[in-house]
Amino acid sequence: MFNKKNIWITLFFSIISIVLCVAQDKNRFQAIENEKITYVTKELHLTQMEAQRFFPLYNEYNEMLWDIRKEKLSGIPRKGVRGSSRDILQYDARELQIKKEYRLKFAKIIGHARASQFFEVEQEFRKYLYKAIQHKVK
Repeated sequence: MFNKKNIWITLFFSIISIVLCVAQDKNRFQAIENEKITYVTKELHLTQMEAQRFFPLYNEYNEMLWDIRKEKLSGIPRKGVRGSSRDILQYDARELQIKKEYRLKFAKIIGHARASQFFEVEQEFRKYLYKAIQHKVK
């Protein structure tokens, strides 16, 4: 039979394992974000001054999009949204509206051409990341 000491030791190591796994996921996510920042900076030819002003705004933009995507994937309708079912197009419309708003905000820092190019660069980074993941899997 198990005694209390063995149970506590097993529980302790289980918790430590879970904490380490979560920390590794956060580190991976942070590494991807750092690589994305480097990629965007290079592709948009941002100066140091532009990058210092651009990325706090980018972080705001990114957080808003993540919130919408989490809502969309969770299947829980947003408060104040009419109807009992989830309207996927409504989430997409909100995402598009945020992109339009932030394109104007980005343009104040890096100009209209590069602000529009940002969305293309962001998409190219996703393709790059997807290929890198596929290459690691093989």
